[in-house]
Amino acid sequence: MINWTDIDFAHKEFFWLFLLLPLMVGWYVWQYRRSYGEIQMSSLQGFSSVKTSAKEITRHGLFLLRLMAFSAFIVVLARPQSSTSWQDVTSEGIDIIIALDISGSMLAEDLKPNRLEASKRVAMEFIDDRPNDRIGLVVYSGESFTQCPLTTDHSVLKNLFKDIKNGMIVDGTAIGMGLANGVLRLKESNAKSKVVILLTDGFNTTGKIPPLTAAEIAKSEKIRVYTVGVGTKGMAPYPFRNPLGGIVYQNIEVKIDEGLLKNIAEMTGGQYFRATNNKKLKAIYKEIDKLEKSKIEEVQYTTKHELFFPLAAIGSILILIEFLLKNTVFKSIT
Repeated sequence: MINWTDIDFAHKEFFWLFLLLPLMVGWYVWQYRRSYGEIQMSSLQGFSSVKTSAKEITRHGLFLLRLMAFSAFIVVLARPQSSTSWQDVTSEGIDIIIALDISGSMLAEDLKPNRLEASKRVAMEFIDDRPNDRIGLVVYSGESFTQCPLTTDHSVLKNLFKDIKNGMIVDGTAIGMGLANGVLRLKESNAKSKVVILLTDGFNTTGKIPPLTAAEIAKSEKIRVYTVGVGTKGMAPYPFRNPLGGIVYQNIEVKIDEGLLKNIAEMTGGQYFRATNNKKLKAIYKEIDKLEKSKIEEVQYTTKHELFFPLAAIGSILILIEFLLKNTVFKSIT
């Protein structure tokens, strides 16, 4: 079925021929008046009852048919065409693992509503901005596990993000385990670029794999690691439960092993960032988004379909009808 909104004309210059239509009308009117003689009469009263016949009026329809045929042939000369287009899209994707610290200290409220929830929200916005990449999620505390393997189904990934909470695994901060798990998820990837975004708010306190050992493995697998230290500088409010079941806040010192995080980033060709508030955390993800752009190539194909055949047929039929009427019905008055 033809989509008339996609019609184009190969030779639009022929539309200038429509300027001949008023000239043709003028010529016809002049010729029509010229075909009648004139006679002077003292009075026209005797002709008042004489009416113009229907045939005399409808004979002008022959000229109308000619104008319509002429218009159709002008459009034929302009060559109307419709096009069918499609694209081949190739994406040089980037595989990304987000390794998120869910230890108890991530409940501190220097980021709003707290470090963990702020990290989740900004990460989900980051996911929305990268529809062509496979992204996975690793969480770690005293241990580490894969919350979501690499996937392009970002709706599923975001739902799993929402389920993350402190207390899912034993408490602690096993940075090496979180990084190693992320590297393992990427090890078998065939992507041109492989990235781990590692977020933490503390020091490595536990785990069987030292963080720098995990970084060496990442380097050997050509995996870049962007490390993010989450937390303000100085003191941060932290919620504690009192014996009566309520919540009391105490300020705790913010301790982030920035030296370690910088070493991991430098070893693997990534960068280290410090997120001291929600705005800064968003800016960090935007910076990573700029640094890691997917390469997308589009090749467009177009097929042209000629549409002048029906108009040529209509114009020819109109000319034929005019010829037949002129030489049959209207033969006696033309």
